[in-house]
Amino acid sequence: MLEFELKSEHIELVKLLKVMGFAPTGGHAKIMIENGGIIRNGEQELRKRAKLLVGDVIEVEGEKIIIK
Repeated sequence: MLEFELKSEHIELVKLLKVMGFAPTGGHAKIMIENGGIIRNGEQELRKRAKLLVGDVIEVEGEKIIIK
């Protein structure tokens, strides 16, 4: 399981995918989300700018990322 430490109140899903290296660009991250490949706390997440908070668990490409 990967970890991401928040430096502010939240991070947008698109930005998390870029920062964690799953998407090289924001455009690629948006396509990943639109295609339904992202799971947030056990449910599909289709909002590109979903605000991720401490405790959220994101699943992408078989990896889990916990927001700390």
